[in-house]
Amino acid sequence: MTPPTESPFKGKTGLRRLINALGYSLDGLKAAFRHEAAFRQLSLLAVFLLPLAFWLPVTPVERALMMAAPLATLIIELLNSAIEAAVDHTSLDRHPLAKRAKDMGSAAQLLGLINLAVVWGGILYGHWG
Repeated sequence: MTPPTESPFKGKTGLRRLINALGYSLDGLKAAFRHEAAFRQLSLLAVFLLPLAFWLPVTPVERALMMAAPLATLIIELLNSAIEAAVDHTSLDRHPLAKRAKDMGSAAQLLGLINLAVVWGGILYGHWG
């Protein structure tokens, strides 16, 4: 007997699939907020920066960039946390590949934070520097 090529959980289609996907996404956000300090910290930063981007007198393109940068850090943190959870689920033993996966997720977040600083710093400096 050959193993299935698709997950048995992939059976839903149409509106039911969309409703399920929304529920899974909300569960993911709740889990990240509950279990990941970095996600809570980045959420707090976004709660401060997103309204500030609307308040500042910048162009629409600058505003979009200023909003995209903190949202990107949240997305990266979700992916980083998912990588860490999957690696830890597989094994809690120290392994070079597990370290590489976790370090790469962390590096992605570092680049996201650098991007955030460059975008906000560049725009603010361009207006008031």
